[in-house]
Amino acid sequence: MTTFTTRTVTYPADALTMIGHLALPAGADRRPAVLIGPEGTGLSDVERRRADALAELGYVALAFDLHGGRYLDDPGEMLARCMPLLADPDRMRNIGHAALDVLRAEPRTDPDRIAAVGYGTGGAIALELGRDGVDLRAIGTVNALTTGRPGEAARIRCPVWAGVGSEDPIMAPAQRDAFTAEMQAAGVDWRLTVYGGALHAFHHPTVDHIVRPGVGHHPRHALRAWHDIVDLLAECLPVTE
Repeated sequence: MTTFTTRTVTYPADALTMIGHLALPAGADRRPAVLIGPEGTGLSDVERRRADALAELGYVALAFDLHGGRYLDDPGEMLARCMPLLADPDRMRNIGHAALDVLRAEPRTDPDRIAAVGYGTGGAIALELGRDGVDLRAIGTVNALTTGRPGEAARIRCPVWAGVGSEDPIMAPAQRDAFTAEMQAAGVDWRLTVYGGALHAFHHPTVDHIVRPGVGHHPRHALRAWHDIVDLLAECLPVTE
């Protein structure tokens, strides 16, 4: 028995036509909702399946797009687009707000009960929504220990959970320290989980054509990180029948 339905949604953002994946739980009532941001490579079946899994748990879930319907499997092309994006908080916020507007406009969404979860670049966007003062119930990120402009973390109004691999060369210990110092100074309710032995993008199943130093799938920790995100949502954004 199917417990959820899905549909593709298109919307403008960052001078592109974005193509997102919306998953809806069974029923007709309003439900809490989750925005899901992908890794820098872009929206893939990995994030679509996560949206579907959240819909099975009773959430409205939107996996949003970064690159106008494209998946950037060439590392050079991905970095050429994502590095300027990550250096521009306003651009990240605009992409996040455009997706958030789509999620809020969905009739099944309870607009007062929304969380943002993201991976890599998508996680950085989730954090920027928090720094922009968006009323979120929780923010969860993996591989996205990005810091913001001075003082803006004080606008974050919800708990923040972050996960990172201990051997991630992109989110190295100095980056972890800077992120946690920012959260602590801002008075955020934050948590950091370090997964021993895991590399960057450890949560993402292996893609044969993307092989880069410091990047690798860790199936055991990937499952643990997913459980940690589900636990965060259960705590901060429970589904009530």
